[in-house]
Order: sequence, then C-alpha cells, then structure tokens
Amino acid sequence: MSYKNNVSGKYYVGEECIGCTLCAEIAPDNFKINTDESLPMAHGYVFRQPGNSEDETLCEEAMDNCPASAISNDG
Repeated sequence: MSYKNNVSGKYYVGEECIGCTLCAEIAPDNFKINTDESLPMAHGYVFRQPGNSEDETLCEEAMDNCPASAISNDG
C-alpha cells in the first residue's frame, strides 16, 4: 500500500517506509520526508516524478538503496 501523498506516476513509497530519509538525500528533487507530528512516524514520499534521465537514475538509486525496500516502480 502506498502513501496517499505520493504524486501519481511510476515511483511511489509504500507503508514499509521507516523514515530513514535516505531517499530524500539521494534524490532531493523527487522525494521528501513527511514530518507531520500527528503521524506515528515520519515517512518518505514522491513529491515529483522524474523529469529527465538524471532524476530517473537518482530515483532508481534511491529505490535500490532503500533499507526497507519501500520504494517501488510501476513503470
């Protein structure tokens, strides 16, 4: 199940996310961390789908390095 704050498209972050922030560090133009204090824990989400090959490469790197395997690609 993916978080509802992911923008629609190829990449998304699922509820397995542990909020480690690695995705936002690797691909800050595509991932953000939701730090809403009403949530039990912070989590990553896709706020912008990749728009070029560099973004695509960084999103793939974030997905490959996610320690919770929470980033998916439905493309």
